[in-house]
Amino acid sequence: MDEADVWSLIESLYRARFRHFERVARAITGNSDSALEAVQEGFADALRHSSQWTGRGPLEGWVWRCVVNRARKTRTPAVVDLPLDGTHASPDRSGASELADRLAALPERQRLVVFLRYFADLEYREIGAALGIETGTVSATLHAAHANLRAGYEEALA
Repeated sequence: MDEADVWSLIESLYRARFRHFERVARAITGNSDSALEAVQEGFADALRHSSQWTGRGPLEGWVWRCVVNRARKTRTPAVVDLPLDGTHASPDRSGASELADRLAALPERQRLVVFLRYFADLEYREIGAALGIETGTVSATLHAAHANLRAGYEEALA
């Protein structure tokens, strides 16, 4: 596949999945302006370095890695701005705020895996490609995140 084909695929991905990238970047960075910048810069990085994509593994996972890396560089620590845009809205805003606090308290890898799975709708192999980890590690990390979130809620109820 030549560079023009890769650029075309990256452009198509940008047009089709921009809102997913933006939601995850917003959850990582803590605010909308930084998220938009992270997505733009992540895609620019993908285009600039398109020759580095080997074709092994999904292109989308590779672009996710570019965007996530940019978002991590601009994040506001311990802040999670849940993307409540109707697709993942909570009927109870205080419940959403509590969930945001619990997500912010997760270790970084767990938080990223949760965002990529539930806000970006990525499959485990795509998350693995985006974060540079094995699919089994994605599964274990997501399981640990669920356990941490569950323990926090059980503790709050006790």
